[in-house]
Amino acid sequence: MQRQRVIIRTIGVATAVALAATACGPQKTEPVASASSASSSPTAGTSPEASPSTDDKPGEASKSPSASASASPSTSASASPAVKAIMANGDENEQVRELQARLRQLKLMSVAPTGFYGSKTTAAVKSFQSKHGLNATGAVDEATWKKIEGASKKPTADELRPSTVNEVDAPDPRCMQGRVMCISKESRTLAWMIDGKVVSTMDVRFGSENTPTREGVFDVGWKAKEWTSTIYHTPMPYAMFFSGGQAVHYSADFAARGYNGASHGCVNVRDKGKLSALFDQVKVGDKVVVYW
Repeated sequence: MQRQRVIIRTIGVATAVALAATACGPQKTEPVASASSASSSPTAGTSPEASPSTDDKPGEASKSPSASASASPSTSASASPAVKAIMANGDENEQVRELQARLRQLKLMSVAPTGFYGSKTTAAVKSFQSKHGLNATGAVDEATWKKIEGASKKPTADELRPSTVNEVDAPDPRCMQGRVMCISKESRTLAWMIDGKVVSTMDVRFGSENTPTREGVFDVGWKAKEWTSTIYHTPMPYAMFFSGGQAVHYSADFAARGYNGASHGCVNVRDKGKLSALFDQVKVGDKVVVYW
């Protein structure tokens, strides 16, 4: 009888430990991934897919890809602290733009440079590092940068800032007079036009089906270089409001994830430099045309 109690007590403790591990799975799976059963492998496998969500969190992002996507725990543990990254996931500057232009020359990136180091840049850097015998962390250290410089040429101004990734639509007839932000949902582009001539173009992103971007002819009601949404509490730099709370503005999320996401109805721009120049040119009262 005493032996049976011991066995029951042992089984009870084992069951409690198993339940606790299941409840704390995301925190517990990484250290035991190599020794765990098939039931824990989906958690380990989803880590690299989850890492792009940290693109807009500089500081955390540079650590996440190397830790989650490295081939072995020993590689990331020994290499990451010793090697200092000069560019990493979440950074946004002109050196990142040059990096992206060089990676595009090497056929490792298909999108135009944005200056924002997101998931696509991380993947391209990892690919380059793997091909050149470097530690594939996805972050650019001094050795990686020297290799990339040696394998590519200094980007031209057009390579750094191509007119647009998307091909611009023929302007809507309503865009042919005056000062107009001519925004095509079909080509997903914004063309800044003055008296029928295109001055500059840029890629844009729109709202989802639940929060669509309104179509029609509007005027710029007001502008704000620095603004935060009062509803969604997200940054909206270089905002030019044209229809209630809908505005043309820069989106770090668009820069990082491209068309994998959507706005809450605003017209998102992913090239901060181009939008900054446009913001300086557009005046309150200028026309906005949103069309298919």
